[in-house]
Amino acid sequence: MKAWSEHLQPVKIAELKNGGAIYQFVRLGKGCLSYLIESNGEGALIDTNRMTDVYVEFAKEREISIKYVIDTHLHADHISGGRKLAEQLGATYYLPPKDATEVTFSYAPIQDEDRIQVGHAVIEAVYSPGHTIGSTSFIIDDQYLLTGDVLFIDSIGRPDLAGKAQDWVGDLHKTLYERYKQLADDLLVLPAHFMVPGEMNDDGSVGTTLGMLYAKNHGLNIASEEEFRKTVTENLPPQPNAYQEIRQTNMGKLHPDEEQQREMEIGPNRCAVR
Repeated sequence: MKAWSEHLQPVKIAELKNGGAIYQFVRLGKGCLSYLIESNGEGALIDTNRMTDVYVEFAKEREISIKYVIDTHLHADHISGGRKLAEQLGATYYLPPKDATEVTFSYAPIQDEDRIQVGHAVIEAVYSPGHTIGSTSFIIDDQYLLTGDVLFIDSIGRPDLAGKAQDWVGDLHKTLYERYKQLADDLLVLPAHFMVPGEMNDDGSVGTTLGMLYAKNHGLNIASEEEFRKTVTENLPPQPNAYQEIRQTNMGKLHPDEEQQREMEIGPNRCAVR
């Protein structure tokens, strides 16, 4: 069961328009999704799990030099491998500064409209608060939208894992009903989690267009902000196992050993409101 929980399955999403590719790493036993963007021998990793060897070996086999490691937000359901990977590979670790007010380590801040060049590919930051106050999405080459834990295939992000549901639910509504609405419908949405195998495509990947989500995702079709606030705050699922300890670990305040990290991550991710 432990091995199943930690298994990562890489799936090639597509070729990038200017050369290179985007890969999705599917953690089947936990529902986590992480990404590698590679172009011209350079790479960026986004929302990595703590099993860092998988990413290192994958990049090594393809002669990709990882230049950047990015977290879309401060995770509360799983332990990030981002900082560890950056230190191991000599890469730059990016984190949204509004989620980093309590971290104990150095990082590079990533802000709205910042652009990161990876080979011939461009990663553009889109500030999208709601799941956390710092949540940031990323548009890759004007083709793909990495939404972190703000928007999923059949659900939306929960705003309460820092104890601020009433404060952040308004940010979540603005992100989903205003900020994302301004983006192109043909962007392929690639989230940081999935709930059930039914959300997976035939090739094992998880993703669909933004336009399709606005047509079919209930969380994007609530009539008023008042109803949205009521729906979200009254339908919050149980909080993830050990989520406070996981947040503190991702802040650098706790230093659990490998077995303790496994225990902390037991159970479903529970990042969504359906």
